[in-house]
Amino acid sequence: MPGENLTRSEAQQRRAVIDPTAGGGIQYEVDLDLTRGAEVFGSRTIVRFAATEGADTFIDLIAGDVRSITLNGRHVPVSEFSDSRIALRNLDRTNELIIDADGLYTNTGEGLHRFVDPVDGEVYLYSQFEVPDSRRMFAVFEQPDLKGTFRFTVTAPEAWSVISNSPTPEPEPRGDGTATWAFEPTPTISSYITALIAGPYRSTFSELTSASGRVIPLGVYARKSLWQYLDADYIFDKTREGFAYYEEKFDYPYPFAKYDQLFVPEFNAGAMENAGAVTFTETYVFRSKVTDAVKERRVVTILHELAHMWFGDLVTMKWWNDLWLNESFAEWASTIATAEATEWKAAWTTFNAMEKTWAYRQDQLPSTHPVVAEINDLEDVQVNFDGITYAKGGSVLKQLAAWVGIEQFFAGVAAYFAKHEWSNTELGDLLEELETTSGRELGEWSRKWLETAGVNTLSPLIEERSDASGSGDVISRFAIVQTAPADYPTIRPHRLGVGFYSLQGGALERVHYLELDVDGDRTEVPDLTGLARPDLVLLNDEDLAYAKIRLDDRSLATAIAHLKDISDPLARSLVWGAAWDQTRDAEASATDYVDLVLRNIGSETESTTVRTTLAQLQLAANAYVTPETRDETRERVADGLWELAAAAEPGSDSQLQFVTAFASAASTPAQWERVRSLRDGDTVLDGLTIDTDLSWSLLVSLAAGGVVSAKTIEDALAADNTAKGGEFAAQAKAALPNAEAKLAAWDSLIVRDDAPNTIVRSAAAGFTHPAGVESLREFVAPYFDMLLRVWESRTYQIAQYLIVGLYPAALADLSLRDATRAWLAANPDAPAALRRLVQENLAGVERALSVQERDAR
Repeated sequence: MPGENLTRSEAQQRRAVIDPTAGGGIQYEVDLDLTRGAEVFGSRTIVRFAATEGADTFIDLIAGDVRSITLNGRHVPVSEFSDSRIALRNLDRTNELIIDADGLYTNTGEGLHRFVDPVDGEVYLYSQFEVPDSRRMFAVFEQPDLKGTFRFTVTAPEAWSVISNSPTPEPEPRGDGTATWAFEPTPTISSYITALIAGPYRSTFSELTSASGRVIPLGVYARKSLWQYLDADYIFDKTREGFAYYEEKFDYPYPFAKYDQLFVPEFNAGAMENAGAVTFTETYVFRSKVTDAVKERRVVTILHELAHMWFGDLVTMKWWNDLWLNESFAEWASTIATAEATEWKAAWTTFNAMEKTWAYRQDQLPSTHPVVAEINDLEDVQVNFDGITYAKGGSVLKQLAAWVGIEQFFAGVAAYFAKHEWSNTELGDLLEELETTSGRELGEWSRKWLETAGVNTLSPLIEERSDASGSGDVISRFAIVQTAPADYPTIRPHRLGVGFYSLQGGALERVHYLELDVDGDRTEVPDLTGLARPDLVLLNDEDLAYAKIRLDDRSLATAIAHLKDISDPLARSLVWGAAWDQTRDAEASATDYVDLVLRNIGSETESTTVRTTLAQLQLAANAYVTPETRDETRERVADGLWELAAAAEPGSDSQLQFVTAFASAASTPAQWERVRSLRDGDTVLDGLTIDTDLSWSLLVSLAAGGVVSAKTIEDALAADNTAKGGEFAAQAKAALPNAEAKLAAWDSLIVRDDAPNTIVRSAAAGFTHPAGVESLREFVAPYFDMLLRVWESRTYQIAQYLIVGLYPAALADLSLRDATRAWLAANPDAPAALRRLVQENLAGVERALSVQERDAR
């Protein structure tokens, strides 16, 4: 926030002064003392670097105190430390800078995060530096193209484990219960992928042999109180599969000395690609039964972070406008690796159901942007970890791989790694290698796909005639019509498949498939003329292209009647997606979508498709159906989910998903009584165990219904006094619909600022629970009153949780729309990143109103 930003122009100016390639490059020696109490740690940084003689620049640091600054033997007044920078004046050709400071632990998941385990009182630390937060732990040139080597020396309690990017050395005891770990320097890497994880973590180890012949040590770590739930052998197995796949496809051996994977508390993201020391959310340590969707997501995440060791860590973007080069590639690579190297063979179906749904939503917001985004400063990049950077970019890379050929694509990537190892790149560097290996010119492709925003819609144009034999209709003309939104009118080239499906023995089976290139407003497809008209025509079959698809009338009728009969799970996912797109675009009734889901979801076999569709079902019921029928629809949805749960196979993934969704959707006293009966054991579903996390989910539902008290929640927390229990308790308390509970939750988040990140996130989710929608009305004005204050006073991550999480979207009415518009009109000079979050909130309400209007017809 104020004083912590960095513009691209400033970064370019600093890069012109500092030369990371001269001499021995930029060299950091960082001494950290973790024995100074609960708030402060010692941080002493020595930086050696080459620069333009006589020039001025600055180094980044966020610290509680700076005790001394020495540049080339000269004392520098500590007054040169202001906001997040230390001014460096009159540099020599070669320089040595020494900064002695006190760092501050955080509880926001940014910088060096400190957590106290409520189970046993043990302290755990971990770092999280992407985008600009290594400066919270040591003084650093915080931009990706000023790579350096980092030698960490850490003093900590002797009983702790201390892990960083380099292999962990033997600690040197100091005789007072503490010890010092002196790590070897890292390879040349960007500061945001350095790491420190420390505390009494439990661990287990294995190894593998790299394609280079080196033995790579492997480690898996977690807190002591969670260790019993960690399936480390499975994690090692998936890691080995990923190593073998990537080393073969990238034709480049793993570039670091070891590979540790650490499951850490109160983590904001799914994981972080610190070189050789990847951190993961503890959500992936399963203390209760989870769905196959979550299990598969863990595998994809493991392989996503492993892909980053090459794409992002070995070769890094010059500036954050090419963040997609990291995230999109890892998204695509982890999906193809999951599909081809693990037991999760339907990973592309999962990608369609989850990532592409996310991408299409993000690409239709007013904040949409090209895959190669315009990133002017750090605040821009903070809000750009979105569905464009990850999911659209990954989708576009899948399209690119189909466009150039998968073998040529991997060959180009291998050449890219070999040419640019340990350096920084831009988009053109990758495209140059792909053009060489494929022989295709990619400049125009890049311009249309990577440098423009928006999503196209593809529709079939089918004309037919009766077959002369009288056996049915045949296609006399087939064309694919491409349209683009008026604000983003780019018409793009697509590589896609067209599938013909016909009913055969009760199943809807593919009877013909054609893959082709599509470009322009209309592409004639003569290869499909003369063929029998099938029951269902599916554009983008196999999901190669990134585009919304439409079904012709006959295909739509077939899909509605026989969606559950489509045998191929990816084809089903595409039809589910088309139905949802038409609903969101107000081309079809939200009520009809509710009916479609309740009729067909019980037969869906793919866990992530079920998960995504159930979330969309609840959005349709809570915000998209006309307000006049909303209460009735919500009751019908919850009853339908209960019937699906009761009919599901005992112990199945679907049973668990339907029960959880039912609890979330409950909206009447009778339904909450059913939730209570299930939680208390008075009602039993065959095969369903009410384990710890499911019991909490049921209690959150009861809290939202106002049928339990805060005392019941406190009792549940006393029985499960864990970090996860604390998150559930915060969500349940904030979900209580009475005015006193809502005000207490609001004050805990807005008036006070001491809640850790995961509690903030959980409480915000409970506060806006749809069951208590009417209680949100009195918080509309306070919400807008707090926006600027929160943005200016909290870290980015906490501010985002509050601004997005507390927005009363469940109201979805004209008064909320008007209040949001009024704030934007009254605050034209608010920071662009803040305005973007508010504009995205507004877009959700405006879309809901449009869909409600369509539903009322």
